[in-house]
Amino acid sequence: MAASSGPEKIHIGLLGYGTVGSNVHSLLEQQADEIEKATGAAISIKKILVREPSVPRAGASPDKFTDNFEDILGDPGISIVVELIGGTEPAFDYVTAALENGKAVVTANKQLLSQQGFYLFQLARQKKSQIRFEASVAGAIPVIKVLRESMVAADLKSVYGIVNGTTNYILTEMNRTGARYADALARAQEWGYAEADPTADISGKDAAAKMAILASIAFHTGVGLDDVTCTGIEDVSSLDIAYARELGFTVKLLGVAKLYQDKINVRVYPALLKMDHPLASVSGAYNAVFLKGTAIDEIMLSGPGAGGRETASAVVSDIISVVARRGAPGFLEYPVAYSDRDFYPDDDVVSSFYLRLEVEDEPGVLGAIARVFGEHEVSIQSVLQKGRGARAELVMVFHPVREASFAAAIEQIGGLKVVRSAPRPIRVEGKDDE
Repeated sequence: MAASSGPEKIHIGLLGYGTVGSNVHSLLEQQADEIEKATGAAISIKKILVREPSVPRAGASPDKFTDNFEDILGDPGISIVVELIGGTEPAFDYVTAALENGKAVVTANKQLLSQQGFYLFQLARQKKSQIRFEASVAGAIPVIKVLRESMVAADLKSVYGIVNGTTNYILTEMNRTGARYADALARAQEWGYAEADPTADISGKDAAAKMAILASIAFHTGVGLDDVTCTGIEDVSSLDIAYARELGFTVKLLGVAKLYQDKINVRVYPALLKMDHPLASVSGAYNAVFLKGTAIDEIMLSGPGAGGRETASAVVSDIISVVARRGAPGFLEYPVAYSDRDFYPDDDVVSSFYLRLEVEDEPGVLGAIARVFGEHEVSIQSVLQKGRGARAELVMVFHPVREASFAAAIEQIGGLKVVRSAPRPIRVEGKDDE
């Protein structure tokens, strides 16, 4: 009787050995037996691309490290390239070359996919290879897999949620402690939830890249980073947080992708949510994504949105998916835009708003402001008057209105002599009358 040749050996070329890359390496080693039982293959990392291969690194033998991508690309024994270096260059060149050479790709690179994803998906299809990217959005939450494999026939109408852990932590701290924005940001940096330069997170650009990816898959249409309008949380004050709570709301940074008349609108913005909305209870650095469609009603996925171990878990899951489907590529590997949908203008979206106005405390102020809103057919739902003298404020919530009309009213109101600072409205999501 012939001896068994043992499990198939699958070798990986890993690009990058930072927090996520080192965790991917350790997870593959720690869970090797379980992975082999599940896939029938022994998966190991053969080569690791780093800038300085001679620098000692914990967790991997020195002979695995190289600073030459050709050592990975030209190795016929390496069938999967895992890209974890981030950015668009040289990541794009590396991923393109890997796909051109018939290697499967796993990436966590949201910026790359939000700008070059459509090209890479088409290339994977042409080369009959695979490209997987679960870790590019929402950390350990398997939202990409659910969209690609479970929601194909769900007739999705909207995908929205909290997709940035840094901003959610900051807003949670502001709501929990009453801290000012700057203090909450400093605390997030102290605890490692925010980078030293947090611009991409607080500006909404990180969330915008993720929403471009989610919208592309959900609506089967190419959505790039430039197609996503984003507003960050820099102008959300502790007063807004306090007034929102008094009105029965909490403030979250949302990514929102919706179909309007079969056209796509994708945006990122701070929003007030009713306290009983499921997303309102998602706190700290956690993420959550809502899927709504005619065939499923609503589904919410939630979990850790960041962290080296959590992101590495999503990367390893993608590696296992690639191995499980080896030799049988199919449509699930190609989230290519097969629907040709146009984009719905922001101005035509109907939204509700919250507004805090700093005003002079004198007779007729509310009447003058109400008249301007009336001229633009903007209907006020409720008004609170706070303080007197230099601290006089009007806190207003509005019925749903076409955004262009509301913007025109706000511009006119900002020019009134009785208004002491620039109006900064915040959208309201999930109201009963929407």
